[in-house]
Amino acid sequence: MAPGTGGPDGDAPCRTGRQESPEERADRRWGDLLQEVRVAQTGSQVLFGFLLSVVFMPRFAQLEQFDRNLYVVTVVLGALATGSLTAPVSYHRLFAGRRLKPELVEAAGRLVAIGLVLLALTIGSALLLLLREAADGAVAAWITGAVMAYFAVCWLLLPVFHLRRHNGGGKRPPHD
Repeated sequence: MAPGTGGPDGDAPCRTGRQESPEERADRRWGDLLQEVRVAQTGSQVLFGFLLSVVFMPRFAQLEQFDRNLYVVTVVLGALATGSLTAPVSYHRLFAGRRLKPELVEAAGRLVAIGLVLLALTIGSALLLLLREAADGAVAAWITGAVMAYFAVCWLLLPVFHLRRHNGGGKRPPHD
């Protein structure tokens, strides 16, 4: 089979517009994934680091029980997001040299997707916690809801819309 003609399973043709072997495709996708992770991982780690310091601030002791519980949920979400977004490093170390790059890319891609959802939830809960202190509780909830809806539009709905528009209503199989 000529380079670039095998699909993900090696059966169906893959029309990516590139002449690359499955190994070259996996290498390219891995590089792309690492670039994506660098952006999300940095934000996740900075936010998580900030959240860890909040409990040591004098004002923390004055928070209502709901806000303390919200803080705990936020920190746990931040830890989970950081874990998911750094997991590709562990996968790479364990898979290195075993000729499993396509499997590595697929598994790491799923973890990054989970990490992005957890990061969005972390940002939303951190925003709610902050806004509950800065504004009325109802206003905080509405603003947080609007921000989370914006995330959903930017991170999910717009990409899906563009994919469908580009793929003619989703009739062509996804390949990158």
